[in-house]
Amino acid sequence: MSAADDSALHELAREVGARLQARGEQLATAESCTGGWIGKVLTDVAGSSAWFGWGVVSYANEAKAALLGVAPELIERHGAVSREVVIAMAEGALRSSGAQHALAVSGIAGPGGEMPGKPVGTVWFAWQRAGQAQSSAECCRFPGDREDVRRATVRHALVHLLERLGDASDSD
Repeated sequence: MSAADDSALHELAREVGARLQARGEQLATAESCTGGWIGKVLTDVAGSSAWFGWGVVSYANEAKAALLGVAPELIERHGAVSREVVIAMAEGALRSSGAQHALAVSGIAGPGGEMPGKPVGTVWFAWQRAGQAQSSAECCRFPGDREDVRRATVRHALVHLLERLGDASDSD
């Protein structure tokens, strides 16, 4: 862990906040493998309550079902680390929070937990906007140890959220 890495994450979170605040919009998160790290980085920004009010850590499958409304059958059929489940997580966060944007992550940070076709470092992401027909989803594989995978997940989630938010002056 380096101060430069943490500084870069803080800068990304600050920019996310600036863009959301300029639009008068809110973000909700649903995190599994990051254990709340995205929410931590976002709330490190002073004034974040103006644009971030809802974060769910749903590490256990039961939490995904109880807190986000993810159907247990979906988890059983596809696994917690899947496109289908991470989209359901984002949709659940959006529905429950009333926010305009949701971000969800579910992955295998390691060192164990690997499954056929899902090695350590596999992370699924979903970004959902209120009124959008469907979520955007993406799977990535990050190298390194548990800390590396989780830090890369936070960074990737925020970078791609910024892309979806556009410029601070863009009100869609």
